[in-house]
Amino acid sequence: MTHYIWQEEKWPQFTWRSETVINPLSRCNFMRGQLLGRVSSLGMKMGLEAQAEVLAAEVLQTSAIEGQTLAPDSVRSSVARRLGLPDVGLTAPDRYTDGLVDVLLDATANYDRPLTNERLHGWQAALFPTGFSGLQRITVGNYRGDAPMQVISGPLGREKIHYEAPPGRQVEKEVSQLLDWWHEKQGQIDGILRAAIAGFWFVSIHPYEDGNGRLARAITDMALAQDEKLAVRYYSFSAQIMEDRQGYYEVLEKCQKGGLDITAWLVWFLGCFERAIAKSDSLIGKVLQKARFWEVNGQKQITIRQRKVVNRLLDAGAGGFTGGLTTRKYSGMTKASRATSYREITDLVNKNILVQNPGKGRSVSYDLVWPD
Repeated sequence: MTHYIWQEEKWPQFTWRSETVINPLSRCNFMRGQLLGRVSSLGMKMGLEAQAEVLAAEVLQTSAIEGQTLAPDSVRSSVARRLGLPDVGLTAPDRYTDGLVDVLLDATANYDRPLTNERLHGWQAALFPTGFSGLQRITVGNYRGDAPMQVISGPLGREKIHYEAPPGRQVEKEVSQLLDWWHEKQGQIDGILRAAIAGFWFVSIHPYEDGNGRLARAITDMALAQDEKLAVRYYSFSAQIMEDRQGYYEVLEKCQKGGLDITAWLVWFLGCFERAIAKSDSLIGKVLQKARFWEVNGQKQITIRQRKVVNRLLDAGAGGFTGGLTTRKYSGMTKASRATSYREITDLVNKNILVQNPGKGRSVSYDLVWPD
């Protein structure tokens, strides 16, 4: 019979090998310090733009980790509205997207508020505004009941059980222990380690019928915000988890079936954190690039459709829009006719916003005129 971590006699007294963790932890703290020093020079508007980029990435990827694909334009619209940025030309968000954005914003913008049962219930309810997860009605805004909580995969009849969480009757007590530790240890242990432990602990309790992974990552973000004393995120942890989604689930399963030594989880977490910091450089660069573009082109009159396409090209970055912009792609993005799409592309070329790439006939494509 499989033995799970919460069945250990000394649960939840986690241990780890300090000599294994110390070097990657030092690197993470050093790299984060450098990043926060760089972003401190961003002005108010560019700081908001950077926050919007990170939050949109976090929302998209924390959902993708759970196998749920959201519409990028809808996510960006929700984020823009919450941050007071223009969302012209973006798709109106649905209630689920708004709910997830609200959770992640509350976790970081209000990092100094206590983490309580009621706050967790509110977060989980926001993730499921209809009371359904897919086609199944679930308990929303409260902890799960007595039914076994298993993490499974595979086809019906050949399911593989990766993990079984503590019984429902223990959940409230388990979460109370976590919350007591959360408040007691703030400022007492390294903030990045505290974030790693809290996320692992929460997802191991699996207190809700659904949404546990997303909430665990929100708790991780909140712990990091508390450590940095910053209500703004400048790196996306979930985006890096998504890049190693298989590794994420493998290390969780390994540590949840082992003893109380969670060194493997901490090492994986720190590696993921380091990559998130490294990737943020390109994100900040993209924000600066967008700001320069609109400084040059902001006064030019363009339609909502044109702005939507331009923003899509800006999001892709210089040379990042595979195959360049074509009339067919423009039509697909805007639902405009081919004739209208061609006319609007030509208008953008005439306004020196787009430039035609080398090529003729059907291979004609366009890119933005990127400022130097």
